[in-house]
Amino acid sequence: MPTHRQAERTRERIIEATYQGILEYGIAGATTKRIAKLAGCSEALLYKHFSGKEELFLAVILEHMPALAPSLRRLQVSTGQGDLLANVTEFAGAAIAFYTGSAPIGSGIIGDPALLATFRGMLASQDVGPHLPIRVLASILRAERSGGRLAPEADCDALASLLMGACYHRGHMAHFVELPQPPEDYARAIVRALLGPITR
Repeated sequence: MPTHRQAERTRERIIEATYQGILEYGIAGATTKRIAKLAGCSEALLYKHFSGKEELFLAVILEHMPALAPSLRRLQVSTGQGDLLANVTEFAGAAIAFYTGSAPIGSGIIGDPALLATFRGMLASQDVGPHLPIRVLASILRAERSGGRLAPEADCDALASLLMGACYHRGHMAHFVELPQPPEDYARAIVRALLGPITR
């Protein structure tokens, strides 16, 4: 009988194998048979941990990618403290890393209508999705505006969408071309352009 820790390690191994399978074969080619082989387990064992590919892909995004949620929480905790531009720049760097890592999965899912429909249903049922970080970031910016660290006229919803959109764009572009600007410099420049003129 496997222990809880052994079961956790098996699950982690399957998630890692799923990511490797996506990188090697693409979304369509990352079959459960190939994933199980990469993980060194049977398909039956794979299905003991996950209901199917959609759940596997979601686990890769939520658990294997560079973590976005902890960076968002750190930004939330720092509200009203420290250097606002530096705090948001740190978060933007984490967002770029997340979008760079998740681009191969997201693009593959978008390109498969049946998979996308199932995946959308799964996101809705678990109350997760790409809109949530934008919503949380907007609330953080509103708190900074209320605290007088952003100008009263700042449109926090638009700023959050623009910042996350720029990070998403950078993450995807990095897969197609060699970009001259390191991600941390890009993050700093974007944050300064968006927030610099309205920071108090």
